[in-house]
Amino acid sequence: MSLRLERLVYESTATGTTESFGNLAVILAESQRNNDRDGLTGALAAHRERYIQVIEGPAQALDGLLRRLEGDPRHRDIEVIGREPVDARQFGRWTMASARINPEQGALLDQLAASSNRTPARIVAILREAVGGADQA
Repeated sequence: MSLRLERLVYESTATGTTESFGNLAVILAESQRNNDRDGLTGALAAHRERYIQVIEGPAQALDGLLRRLEGDPRHRDIEVIGREPVDARQFGRWTMASARINPEQGALLDQLAASSNRTPARIVAILREAVGGADQA
């Protein structure tokens, strides 16, 4: 099993409302349990009926996560924005943090969604800020 550390950034369209704290709580709880088991960390944001997620961990665990996500009925149209090897985690404290998007961050995400320049680094920076900063672990 490869232990090379990678970071995956993706966006998907929610099939239900992202305004429901109950829906988000269920997704976060399942993600935390599964990510703890698989050695993954990251952050999840729900914004304008989309899920935006940054996930870090071993390459093989990310491959398994992508296969599970493709079969998850809670979202569709998964778009991988970036996947790359990294030297350190940006979300090492969280098996899955809830990134609470404020209006300013939401405006930045909207600008990125409309842009052809959606770099993973810009999304990681917004989600880091939304979880109150992050550590490297």
